Amino acid sequence: MKADIIFKNAKIFTSDQNAPMASALAVKDGKFVYVGDEAGLSAYEGEVRDLGGRFIMPGFIDSHVHVTMSVGNEYADPGVPISNCIGKKEILDFIADHIRKHPGQDHYTFGLDKQFMNGDEIVKEDLDAICPDSELMIVEAEGHSIWVNSRILALHGLTDDARDPVPGLSYYVRKDGHLTGNIFEGAAELPILLSSAMDLSDEQIDRALQRWIDYSVGDGVCCVFDAGIPGYGIFNERVYGRLRELDKQGRLPVYVEGCYVISAQWEAAEGLKELKRLRREYNTEHMKINTLKIFMDGTMKLHTAAMVTPYVDTQTTGITAFTKEEMAELLKQLNEEGLDLHLHTVGEAASRVVLDGVELARKELGDSFRVKVTCSHLWIQDDADLDRFVQLGVIATYTPAWHSGVIGGHPYKFWSTLLGEARAAKMFRCKTLWDSGALVSWSSDDISYGDFKTWSPYLGIEVGMTRWTSEKTNAPEFNQTVVELGPASEKMSIEEMILGYTINGAKQLGIEDRKGSIKAGRDADFLVFDKDLLTAEKEGFSYNKPAEVYFFGKKLI
Repeated sequence: MKADIIFKNAKIFTSDQNAPMASALAVKDGKFVYVGDEAGLSAYEGEVRDLGGRFIMPGFIDSHVHVTMSVGNEYADPGVPISNCIGKKEILDFIADHIRKHPGQDHYTFGLDKQFMNGDEIVKEDLDAICPDSELMIVEAEGHSIWVNSRILALHGLTDDARDPVPGLSYYVRKDGHLTGNIFEGAAELPILLSSAMDLSDEQIDRALQRWIDYSVGDGVCCVFDAGIPGYGIFNERVYGRLRELDKQGRLPVYVEGCYVISAQWEAAEGLKELKRLRREYNTEHMKINTLKIFMDGTMKLHTAAMVTPYVDTQTTGITAFTKEEMAELLKQLNEEGLDLHLHTVGEAASRVVLDGVELARKELGDSFRVKVTCSHLWIQDDADLDRFVQLGVIATYTPAWHSGVIGGHPYKFWSTLLGEARAAKMFRCKTLWDSGALVSWSSDDISYGDFKTWSPYLGIEVGMTRWTSEKTNAPEFNQTVVELGPASEKMSIEEMILGYTINGAKQLGIEDRKGSIKAGRDADFLVFDKDLLTAEKEGFSYNKPAEVYFFGKKLI
């Protein structure tokens, strides 16, 4: 048989459990036609490259990231960081001083880490007193909460009778029945944060997407699950439209699995209808939409992540967007339509409700249940639920770059104040789930392109193996620490990290018959490295890059 590419004398990690290592491969028409030892190459003709023992692995799959949201943030006002301020007075003085020095702007944006408010609260009247005639917004560091002045509320038609998307989770903070200007979680805040994004031209969107495509090719990321935008589906679909157009033009080498996002049970019927429409309309070679995404809870720092055991500092638990019964009913509908479910689940109660819902649905549907259910993030899980993932067939996707002693710029001791020492020591128990037999995949979950440093699978692999970042790690400065996040038993091996970034990601997306492994019949997405990744140093692993990148058998680097 005539082949397009033949490689021999390579060290090939295939991510195929039946034949995990090989030394030779052949590619024809964008597919692997042979993977094995060099003796088997006798059946193939073509130019043969001797790799001299270089390392080959499948292309990376990022199982949860925000391609569409990052386009909007590419052009958004990044805001002025409020630093070295503790408490309400210092924060407001900083804002007032900045506006005095920069008068006459239509819009002012600031960034603030909530922990520096020292327990104080900022309301719209405070911001109105500083800036009544221009738009004034403060964005919390995690991007899950904002403070705005009255001008912004009026601009978006938000009055005291505004409906909370999910009371207690995604909502408008009120005092004595009146809006305070503080808004929690994406379904309520993102239409404000990204409102100007609809004014972007197609050329601007394409330019941002091209930056992401160039990064993906450079790092060898051949496939992603885009986790969408809550509360702002109109812009999410606008970007999907540009991705579809790029694919039709032959300019989208990365395979994109998209989704439709909802944040509340009352959105489920419309969400299912819209998802079915998107599945029909966005179906090109490198783009599919088969998944409903739900924000089941929020974040721990804002106490909107749903807990089984209350937070230590507030004695609250947060709430979930669905009950287990509502989850089961939705799963039955998805099952009937052949659609999948992906969920934001930070707190232990969020993943428990999902597991409970799957259990109820499986009892009713039996062997006909076929929905691929994925819980993402999983910062904290209750001990009683760890074995249920494998028992119920629920997939877990983690963001390993977070699995260090500093998470989102916060040291481990900060999370201890929320969870207590014992529970904080049990964060991100990915190895426990892996060893139970559950399917575990890896992701980057970033919402801004920036320099793409935090999107890197190589950073994820390093921190997944070490549970820390050091001066040797190619990570943002605010994420560097030499304090290990325990327990040490949750550290992953290099083989497990590669499997989670390849075949397990493909299984999550239901494309394992095409992608995720180097196996005859699969798409020829593979990477060539000068260094053997299986024996590379763990610290500093994040600096690795492929020497050659092939998607569908075509050399892109």
